[in-house]
Amino acid sequence: MSNPLQGAQFVLAAHRISQLPADQGAEVAFAGRSNAGKSSALNALTGHKGLARTSKTPGRTQQMVAFSLPPYRDVPVSRAQDAQERPPAATAGESTLDLRLIDLPGYGYAKVPLEMREHWKLEIDAYLHQRRSLRGLVLIVDIRHPLKEFDRMMLEFCFATQLPCHLLLTKADKLSRGQATQALAALRKQFAAEGLHATAQIFSSSAGTGVDEARQAVVTLLQQPREGAHQARER
Repeated sequence: MSNPLQGAQFVLAAHRISQLPADQGAEVAFAGRSNAGKSSALNALTGHKGLARTSKTPGRTQQMVAFSLPPYRDVPVSRAQDAQERPPAATAGESTLDLRLIDLPGYGYAKVPLEMREHWKLEIDAYLHQRRSLRGLVLIVDIRHPLKEFDRMMLEFCFATQLPCHLLLTKADKLSRGQATQALAALRKQFAAEGLHATAQIFSSSAGTGVDEARQAVVTLLQQPREGAHQARER
């Protein structure tokens, strides 16, 4: 199976949302605690081992990092996107939108200074509320641990604003297949009990478990109509 996320390239690292690329096109954000394997997941999904910086020391991602994706035909041009977002060469049914992945700063690692953590809490909140090109969120959670406060906060935000969310239960290679399956089933049961509507899957960047499924999930998020998610956030 070909990789629809292949060809991702680093664009810039931003300290504030005002420094991100122009707010047009479509982008999917990746969020998660600093030790959940977010950078490894990004590298596995894009097929680029050195795209996102990985480290044995969690908490190294302390900026919002934007990666561009090559254009492909399967992302629809929404009615709300005016002519200035559609390049002259675009033809009916063909997308030439700017497509991006945004790596949000890892959150919750104790060695990150309190001032930095507070800064990123405000910036992430502003990003999620204000970014019009945001189509969905991929939330990275270590399969071996229950949902943390940050994970719940992100899930509740997505539910309240109707922002699609796909959860990757990472490091599944650390468990047996049966244990991983049970963890996924328990999470889905928890979602149903709490009225949350996120999708979820088992994932391992090192073993390649669930990589194709996760790639398709990202493409599906990029295909979400911008109008619906934006209007939900504005209400």
